Amino acid sequence: MTDGLRAAITAGRLAPGTRLPATRRLAAELGVSRGVVVQAYQRLVDEGLAAARTGSGTVVARDAAVAPRPSADRRRTLRRLRLPLPTPDGIDLDLSPGVPDLSAFPRAAWLRAERAVLDRVTAADLGYGDPGGSPRLRAELAGWLARTRGVRAEADDILVCGGVAQGLALLAQAASARGEAAWAVEDPGSRGARDQVAHWRVRPEPVPVDDDGLRIAPLRATGLHTVLLTPAHQFPTGVVLAPQRRRELLTWVAEGARLIVEDDYDAEHRYDRAPVAAVQGAAPERVAYLGSVSKSLAPGMRLGWLIAPRRRQAELLAAKHASDLGSPALPQLVLAHLLASGDYDRHLRHVRARQRARRDALLAGLRTHLPQARVRGVAAGLHLLAELPAGDDVALAERVRAHGVLVHPLSWHRSQPGRPGLVLGYAAHPPDRLTDAAVRIGAALAGTAATPAAPSRGRSAAPSS
Repeated sequence: MTDGLRAAITAGRLAPGTRLPATRRLAAELGVSRGVVVQAYQRLVDEGLAAARTGSGTVVARDAAVAPRPSADRRRTLRRLRLPLPTPDGIDLDLSPGVPDLSAFPRAAWLRAERAVLDRVTAADLGYGDPGGSPRLRAELAGWLARTRGVRAEADDILVCGGVAQGLALLAQAASARGEAAWAVEDPGSRGARDQVAHWRVRPEPVPVDDDGLRIAPLRATGLHTVLLTPAHQFPTGVVLAPQRRRELLTWVAEGARLIVEDDYDAEHRYDRAPVAAVQGAAPERVAYLGSVSKSLAPGMRLGWLIAPRRRQAELLAAKHASDLGSPALPQLVLAHLLASGDYDRHLRHVRARQRARRDALLAGLRTHLPQARVRGVAAGLHLLAELPAGDDVALAERVRAHGVLVHPLSWHRSQPGRPGLVLGYAAHPPDRLTDAAVRIGAALAGTAATPAAPSRGRSAAPSS
């Protein structure tokens, strides 16, 4: 029932605002218990496809219908640029990594904060202002990052930007302008980050990652002066940079005019204990620290921050001003209010509980239906890595796709050959759908038949930051 309603809503057959039948009436028509219908409606509400209104029943959410699909020419351009596309036809479960639980966006808290901000916003707040970001937001971020990530920075050290992607672009542009030809990057590592760096004419030089994180001896062997890494939760392996490796990395960066670019990827989504502190806190004059709300709120907010060593801040601020004159004012002020009120922390606690249940469902399903896989990255983040004993993972991903499930082959995120695997994002789907996904993946790799649910067109996959 849920699958059928979901497909009707996302395909536009049930228009936004349409009132769904009363639960008792629909249960009688279908010959099922009312509880089954209530559960189906609640699932649609949880996914953001429907809204329950007192006195009005359950209605299709205003933003539930799928946006018009891009033209063929635009799809070709987006594919060439490796930009997100709507979920392909025939795909019922999109497990692309990096897509958060958008149905958990704190709409009520955001609306309260926005009203509070608009009640006291000044004309100056709505002007061009500081290209580095709202002073109010930078002050709140400085305190919040110190408390939650161990970051050492004052408000004036923070540059608010359009997500990690823009911060990384600003750093790469500055490096290219200085004549820096290459950066060391993790392998496997984020394909999006590699492409971003390469776009600004900085060559990504792969350095291998093992169970303890980035290997420092191969880093030294590159002779490069900058390394980009994700130490809190490495993408895509999920490992945390081991204490000894962290000490070796800090020794390396202190030996000359070197720089660590730290993407604090998925640090807010740790399930077994508090996340390790950011590397930046140990060497603020040697680390450029990047973070965003793309995984905690929504990537469409395009809100992030860059904290660079002070010797490099002037050139980055000038580049930000030349790029866009500054980030949008109102979202910055609303985020500052959420941080100050504690609503942002409450939202993170709520999201972590939801994501842990989703992770557990996918993990249990993989252990049952894909026992040959070595599953990694279970302690944190929004994805799992299922390493496989053998095979072409691109071909394996295609077999999984034929069963209605979209996954990333690990080789997409490698520069050098290595063990095959599948990268599986779990944040965007409830537990029972993830269990279904595990059944289909297992069936696809075993070469047996599985009956997927009716295909539906999902939301666009999101970039990793």
